Amino acid sequence: MAKDFYEVLGISKNASDAEIKKSYRKMALQWHPDRNKSADATEKFKEINKAYEVLSDSKKKEVYDQYGESAFKPGGGYAGQGPFGGGQQTGQYGPFTYTYTTNGGGGGSPFEGVDFGGFSDPFEIFEQFFGGGSSPFGRRSGGKQRQIYRLTIDFMEAVKGVEKTVEVEGKKQKIKIPAGVDNSMRVRFGDFDIVIDVQQDSRFKREDYDLISDVEISFSQAVLGDVVAVPTIDGPLNLKIQPGTQPGSFVRLRGKGVPHVHSSARGDQYIRVKIAIPSKLTHRQKELLTEFEEENKKKKGWF
Repeated sequence: MAKDFYEVLGISKNASDAEIKKSYRKMALQWHPDRNKSADATEKFKEINKAYEVLSDSKKKEVYDQYGESAFKPGGGYAGQGPFGGGQQTGQYGPFTYTYTTNGGGGGSPFEGVDFGGFSDPFEIFEQFFGGGSSPFGRRSGGKQRQIYRLTIDFMEAVKGVEKTVEVEGKKQKIKIPAGVDNSMRVRFGDFDIVIDVQQDSRFKREDYDLISDVEISFSQAVLGDVVAVPTIDGPLNLKIQPGTQPGSFVRLRGKGVPHVHSSARGDQYIRVKIAIPSKLTHRQKELLTEFEEENKKKKGWF
């Protein structure tokens, strides 16, 4: 059965262009065969790029929404002519052979000029999206094979960028790692590539360009509210805890996440609130909580 392109990218049919791009970025990085070594990574990567190539193009997206994937298959399921007539072509793009049908231009079709099929080399799409030669992964075909080296950096060096002195083939070289690189990204330098290994940081969990951090507060702080210090990659930040904060609540810190590799944008940071329940109480604390419970019974509930 044909897979729904929206489901492939994990988005709704009402997703904006920005949401389509964000989802594609996350999934393409996750399933790129240079990073993901599972047996189905290559097929999944091709599938993700196929979905993105259609949904990121307004005309192709309109055709897909009306006719489904059948419009992009050889013959289009319409007596070998595609939904709007035309002929078939085949070609070679990188390591992939493809076949596609083209519109016959027959009389004012609203989709004139759209190729039905014609899917490009997914690695080409990936590099175009990530900025050509600056892609976090090197090209896979053509030219002399490039030497690949691994470099381990800590979490803060990855998110802020760093300059490192490395020795390559007996020569010392200074290389600049751009801010925002993630684990297993490949960065091109001269005639060699470096695969980045990023050490974890117990304070932050990274999700694409967003960060998640936990902050633990007491029961009384959750009930009464307070101001607590939370870690960010820019240093500690005082965060106001609202009275009545529930365990597991998230507070969004807009623009406090990881810088994007190829732009000035930044992700967000999410603070997850955890409430510490004391395992031992003094006699006076027990008395106070008992009084608290009695008062709430009179109110028929805490909330």
